[in-house]
Amino acid sequence: MEVQVIFCPFPCHFLLQWSSIILNRLASQASLNLNVPPPWSGRFWGRTHCVTTDSKFQCATADCGSGQITCNGGGAIPPASLIEFTLAPNNGKDFYDISLVDGFNLPLSVTPHGRLLGCNTTSCAADVNTVCPLKLQVKGLGGGVIACKSACLAFKQPQYCCTGAYNSPVTCQLTKYSKIFKSQCPQAYSYAYDDKTSTFTCTGGANYLVTFCP
Repeated sequence: MEVQVIFCPFPCHFLLQWSSIILNRLASQASLNLNVPPPWSGRFWGRTHCVTTDSKFQCATADCGSGQITCNGGGAIPPASLIEFTLAPNNGKDFYDISLVDGFNLPLSVTPHGRLLGCNTTSCAADVNTVCPLKLQVKGLGGGVIACKSACLAFKQPQYCCTGAYNSPVTCQLTKYSKIFKSQCPQAYSYAYDDKTSTFTCTGGANYLVTFCP
């Protein structure tokens, strides 16, 4: 099974995480083919505004906190747009989604390839940063908005984090903040129980095209 990754038209560090292994590649207007043997599950994300200062590598969005280009087993520090895959063996049913549950930093899309039925593209092509509420904004050195926090990250309250009394699909619903993410990217997860419109499946051993900044 093959996953092709196409990168943004500006410098972006790509990360792939599965089974505690993380790969990375500095990319600008580039593409990368990955062969992944199912069963396989993992996440893709992109780090932006990365610099090396005093031998310490850091990114302003979706950093992993290692101080190095490699993440050494670490995941993305929110806010970060995520692509999540669970690929099945023997041409079984794959699951894939785009998640803004941890906030937004880059537009993303996933497109299945092959002679397949019922296998649809999911995309978050909008720049959510342009409509991000002030309380959720992450600003860069120049003062521009470079990422948008989730309400859970910003306020740490159970109604936004789907925890405590809100830890079920019945009690955890869209809020005024997650509605902003959902209006911009209707196919992406905007909160933890946003499964109905945000989980995508494909059966038949598809290959996939992952695009950053579609």
